Amino acid sequence: MIHKLSIIHKNAKVGKNIEIGPFCTLGGNVKLGDGCKLHSHINLQGDIEIGKNTEIFPFVSIGSIPQDLKYKGEKTKIKIGQNCKIREYVTVNIGTKGGGKITSIGDNCLLMIGTHVAHDCLIGNNVIFANHSTLAGHVVVEDNVVVGALSAIHQFSRIGEGAMIGGMSGVTADVVPFSTVMGNRAKLSGLNILGLKRRLTEKNEIAELRKVFKYIFYDKKTTLKFRINEVKKKKYKQKTIKVLLDFLSIDSGRSLILP
Repeated sequence: MIHKLSIIHKNAKVGKNIEIGPFCTLGGNVKLGDGCKLHSHINLQGDIEIGKNTEIFPFVSIGSIPQDLKYKGEKTKIKIGQNCKIREYVTVNIGTKGGGKITSIGDNCLLMIGTHVAHDCLIGNNVIFANHSTLAGHVVVEDNVVVGALSAIHQFSRIGEGAMIGGMSGVTADVVPFSTVMGNRAKLSGLNILGLKRRLTEKNEIAELRKVFKYIFYDKKTTLKFRINEVKKKKYKQKTIKVLLDFLSIDSGRSLILP
């Protein structure tokens, strides 16, 4: 059902069982999957693909040009997955030529009121952004991350799988997987034990991860690089430890958030 007070471009593609409330505007390059629901006063412009059963609340703007002075009108896009909930006043910008030409959000994500996702951000699945979370350009957020309210993430930062960022935190470097960080300039505060338990990680694996985590980040007798290499030599089979070591093996050009 499409309300008569909404404007849908003739080239826009909408799936089956769509609900579009009043005062919505959809441009010609918008693609909505089956079962999507748009409440009212929503602006979707640019090349946007939105997956099935995603629900968008009033006063959301998706597809506007980046807040980046280097953007010169190149054709870029946004891709949003299935079963997402995008709450009031969320903004998502299209990508840029220099950043891969795409801004993407995975499946089953919740973007609470006022969240801003800037150009070229790559968001994984099952991610939660609390009210007024702010992402600068080129941020990578892996699966199962929770970002607390009023937190800001610096451009080009990586947020590892299963991490939790405390409310009102300023994230200026990479956040390692399964960690918690918080503070005005965020510091590492420990493992995200609650998140691990919610994903039904076995107790034995959590215990091993805790030992590895404590050794790498809290043993100050040797260098961080040395401790990482020592852990790699032991060839752990636990998935969480492998994810942590893989993350630490990538040189993103940014530092890590440490205690």
